[in-house]
Amino acid sequence: MIPTEDASARKREIEEKLKQEQETLAFIRENMEKSDQLTKGMVSILSSFESRLMQLENSIIPVHKQTENLQRLQENVDKTLSCMDHVISYYHVAKDTDRIIREGPAGRLDEYLACIAKIQKAVEYFQDNNPDSPELNTVKARFEKGKELLEAEFRSLLTRYSKPVPPILILDTISVDEDMELQEEVVLEHLPEAVLQDIICISGWLVEYGRNQDFMNVYYQIRSSQLDRSIKGLKDHFRKNSASSGILYSPAVQTKRKDTPTKKAPKRPAGYDHDPRVKHSSDVLNEKHGAAAGKDDVLDIEIDSYIHCISAFVKLAQSEYALLTEIIPEHHQKKTFDSLIQEALNNLMLEGDNIVFAARRAIERRDYSAILTIFPILRHLKMNKSEFDSTLQGTAASTKNKLPTLITSMETIGAKALEEFADSIKNDPDKEYNMPKDGTVHELTSNAILFLQQLLDFHETAGAMLASQETSLASSYTSDFNKRLLSTYICKVLGNLQLNLLSKSKVYEDSALSAIFLHNNYNYILKSLEKSELIQLVTVTQKRAESFYRELIEQQIDMYQRSWLKVTEHLTDRNMPVLQPGAKLKDKERQVIKDKFKGFNDGLEELCKTQKGWAIPNKEQRDFIRQAQKKVVSDAYRNFLQRCANISFTKNPEKYLKYQPEEVEEMIEKLFDTSA
Repeated sequence: MIPTEDASARKREIEEKLKQEQETLAFIRENMEKSDQLTKGMVSILSSFESRLMQLENSIIPVHKQTENLQRLQENVDKTLSCMDHVISYYHVAKDTDRIIREGPAGRLDEYLACIAKIQKAVEYFQDNNPDSPELNTVKARFEKGKELLEAEFRSLLTRYSKPVPPILILDTISVDEDMELQEEVVLEHLPEAVLQDIICISGWLVEYGRNQDFMNVYYQIRSSQLDRSIKGLKDHFRKNSASSGILYSPAVQTKRKDTPTKKAPKRPAGYDHDPRVKHSSDVLNEKHGAAAGKDDVLDIEIDSYIHCISAFVKLAQSEYALLTEIIPEHHQKKTFDSLIQEALNNLMLEGDNIVFAARRAIERRDYSAILTIFPILRHLKMNKSEFDSTLQGTAASTKNKLPTLITSMETIGAKALEEFADSIKNDPDKEYNMPKDGTVHELTSNAILFLQQLLDFHETAGAMLASQETSLASSYTSDFNKRLLSTYICKVLGNLQLNLLSKSKVYEDSALSAIFLHNNYNYILKSLEKSELIQLVTVTQKRAESFYRELIEQQIDMYQRSWLKVTEHLTDRNMPVLQPGAKLKDKERQVIKDKFKGFNDGLEELCKTQKGWAIPNKEQRDFIRQAQKKVVSDAYRNFLQRCANISFTKNPEKYLKYQPEEVEEMIEKLFDTSA
């Protein structure tokens, strides 16, 4: 059972909570009533606002639509006015641009092009909207006038600022300085940068808007003239400076230019190797003609000048192409470049043809030394052919074939000259008046050897020249083949020379002089071969060349020594009486001894007198022959004197014993000495 006090407390607690809940419920009811009243008031207000808003909307929307229509009308009016202004401006373009067009683009190209653009738009407008209007003809004429003045400005800028490249700058461009390991490439600036940009801008406009290609013809004509003038200026530079300073402009002379570059010899162009030892054999062939040397000097200058001009053309053409690519549209560049280089290239090829023609005429006159003028040029052309071909890449076939045609022409005339020279050596006539009276080296020998020595300086070119005539596939041959071909040719010349010398030697009535003549010539040939690299080239096909000539020399020495037999034969025991001690000689026996002495003396005197006027230029050979002859004669003479020492064969021994052995030796020592 729950205690009474607890139940009573519990009841009071419940009653208090109930009372609180009732009070809360009454409060909620009261608030609900207030909320309903407020809700009713808000609904009433919103209903009134909606009614008023609808009334406002019904009033504003028509006004808004009217305003929008007015704004649209205003915009249309503005656009119409703007279009009218724009259209009207086309009618004033001719007047507005008249002054600028008349004054031309000089000095204000950007402004002028902007003016041309306005005229162009006017032309387009009238063509599209009013093609029959007189204004169209007006703006068209103004546009054509503007284009014409742009073309004139293009020509004027090119003409005014295109100058020939100075010769000194060209020489720096093509030179090779062997003292410098790294060389800075010389850049040729043909036009000032600002002028170049204007020209590029004008050419671009003429192509895009002017629909004009005539300016390309103007460009190549002007630049072609400057290219040709640059090369001619270089040529004149050679002539003037060579004449004033007396310096032959051989590219082999390596002289650095300082303050007075015009008085210095130019460096050699790249790929050109000129040996200063090379002189024209016409110097020797024409020594009797005083004017020959001067002509050869002029010819040397012309050759060096032509070689430099070839190198200059390649460099200048490359530079011109680089300039052209900035100005001429890509699909017109090759054709324009082809036209641009024609004049200078044709002049160079014509000059080369003239050199070939001159060589051909000289060969017809049997002046084969003239072919030597072709060798340095031909070698230079072939060495630079690849760069030449690269420069002319993309040009017409007729343009690219000009250099190969010239090379072929030079090779053909050169090979012909070589063959005719070999034949001329073989067929040179045996003219008695032309033979050296002292038996020294014949002019034919010295000329032939000189020619071959000069040929050696261009052995690769000469070998290829000979090979070019063998077959159309000669270019595929190796340098070894060409070397063997040249060796065969040189051996042929030497063989022809030997046969001709042998024939010429028969002109001499004295076989001893004939032997001396052949000895001198053979020895000269051998020494010349040994002193130069000719011997190495000869031995490519003739291994025994040296020993062959030594044998020939020895044969002629033996032949010469036989001439002394008519002297020494008097000193032999032949017909010599047998002498008994104390026996008295018979008259016949005494006469035999007297005849031997007389024969020896007369023969000795005659030979010494005759042979003293002969010549052996080579000291070594001269001394050798003298010593050998002294030994043979003096030994025989001493033995003969010894046998006759105790024989009384005459009452006047001084009449027969005219010379002591030492005197005989001294007489022989004076042989081959015209000054003795």
